[in-house]
Amino acid sequence: MTTTRRCLRILAVAAVLAAGACSSDPGPIDQKPYEADLQAYRVRKDVAFRSSPESPIPDDQRATFAGLDYYPIDPAARVPAYLTEDRTGTPLIIQLETSKGQHDSFRRVGSLGFTLGAASYKLTAFASVNASSMDRLFVPFGDLTNKSETYGGGRYVDLERTPTGLYDLDFNRAYHPNCVYNHDWECPVPPRENRLPVAIRAGERLRQ
Repeated sequence: MTTTRRCLRILAVAAVLAAGACSSDPGPIDQKPYEADLQAYRVRKDVAFRSSPESPIPDDQRATFAGLDYYPIDPAARVPAYLTEDRTGTPLIIQLETSKGQHDSFRRVGSLGFTLGAASYKLTAFASVNASSMDRLFVPFGDLTNKSETYGGGRYVDLERTPTGLYDLDFNRAYHPNCVYNHDWECPVPPRENRLPVAIRAGERLRQ
C-alpha cells in the first residue's frame, strides 16, 4: 500500500535548510554575498535531497539524482513586500485544494503587496492551521511559466514573520512542491487569487 505524504506536514526539505538563510526585512543588497549564499543553499538542498530521510526523491532514484534546476539568479526578482494582515478577530480558515484533489486547511494571514517591474501585485500569505505560532508564512503562487517551464500546479515561497510587516520577497528562492518529484506526496495548490499574470523566471524550474 502506498502511503501519501503531505506537504502540509513537511512542506519541503528546504524549510529546514532555510533557517538563517533568508532575511525577512528588505534592505540594501550586497550582490556578491547574496549570490554566494543562495548558491550554497542550493548545494545544501541537493545534498539533502540525496540523503535526507525526508527527501521526496524516491529511494531508488537518489543515487542518480542530478540535482535541481534553476533559472539564473535575477536581482530584479527580489523585491520588498508589505503584509496587510487580516483584522477579523477570528482567524480565517481557508481550504486549499491539493494535488490529489483533496483539501488542506490553512490560516489566511493577510495580503502581501509588491511591485515587480512596472506593475503592482498581491499574494495571499498563509500559515499552517496547526502551527502553535505564526512565525513563518507560506506563500503558494502560480505564474505564466507553469506547465511549460515550471510545475503546472505552481511553486512556493516561505517567509519568516517580521514585526514591521515589511518582507524580503525573493522569487529566486521559489521552490517546487515535493509532489513534483514523488507522486506519493500530496501538496497544496495555489488558490486562484495567487495566480500571477506574469512569468516569474526565477527560482526552481523543471529540468530543460
